[in-house]
Amino acid sequence: MSRTLSRPERIAWARLARTPRIGPLTFHRLIARFRTPSAALDALPRLSNVTPPLAERIEAEIDGVEALGARLIAACEPDYPTLLAQLDAPPPLLAVRGDTKLMQRPAIAIVGSREASGGALLFAERLAADLGEAGFVVVSGLARGLDASAHKGALAGGTIAVLAGGLDHPYPPQNLKLHDAICARGAVVSEAPLGTIARARDFPRRNSIISGLSRAVVIIEAALRSGSLITARAAADQGRDVMAVPGSPLDPRARGSNSLIKQGATLIESAEDVIAALGEAAPPLRPLSAGPLFDSGEDSAPPPGLPKKIAALLSPTPIHVNDLARLTEAPMGAVAAALTELEMEGHAASLPGGYAARAHHAFSED
Repeated sequence: MSRTLSRPERIAWARLARTPRIGPLTFHRLIARFRTPSAALDALPRLSNVTPPLAERIEAEIDGVEALGARLIAACEPDYPTLLAQLDAPPPLLAVRGDTKLMQRPAIAIVGSREASGGALLFAERLAADLGEAGFVVVSGLARGLDASAHKGALAGGTIAVLAGGLDHPYPPQNLKLHDAICARGAVVSEAPLGTIARARDFPRRNSIISGLSRAVVIIEAALRSGSLITARAAADQGRDVMAVPGSPLDPRARGSNSLIKQGATLIESAEDVIAALGEAAPPLRPLSAGPLFDSGEDSAPPPGLPKKIAALLSPTPIHVNDLARLTEAPMGAVAAALTELEMEGHAASLPGGYAARAHHAFSED
């Protein structure tokens, strides 16, 4: 169900989304189980010792976002990005500054090296401009180098910059003028609360939003160990098309993108190649697994002892929730509820695609 939230509902939604240890997967499981954010907040004391932020703090954040000329958009609202909403566990809340209508148009992500060659920078700007003329919005991460060139080329046609920090902390400083131009002519998006300064661990989540907003991701000059390859991996996991521009085998900045082509990424030399590779059909998307957001329903609390049984089955190797249900002979809803409790207690970590693992072993960053 998709509808615009009232202010009290938005505050409750944001309080739950900003609660420590509650990531996107756990958030949507709580909504599926308790149906409303208010009911989920009321249930938190008996599920875990996590403490949601005070309503006054969230009200101050909402007011601060609006003072920037921006909005907080919940994942259940009609103007939330369509493609992003169809993922397993989309970010529960996005802060958006600029033209929110751009998020409903078909988009292509362009990412690449911060230390890109001159040829790559020129190509990215031209590719972005050509895609804009063809009706596509270009998404990137506002990083210096290739991301910045893609944004510049797409300003006339429409571009979206995704930040790793809060809307009030755009990064890097040398792109502040470009950031302001995108705010005026495009859109800037952030999952992070106001006041958040981007840390290294925040960029993989930023990258997954870049790919999640887009029908395809084009990689230009990516080294073998780079954030651009994290974006490519996120795109593949989300069912997006992965495309890459070939580079010189003598240039280490192109080894990652060349490797993607070897692995089956579509080789791209022009905007026409991108459009031809997309064809008529959009890439396959996973449905949001959380279920109805505002329907009434019974509390599906896990039976006594089930969280302990599931905790004993978890290891550093991810295991699918279907396998956990089979091994414990428990209903899927009860398994999901038990995993939610374990995650909030710090004993489990949820992964995209319905997998779970022991906490502190689930995620790795290149």
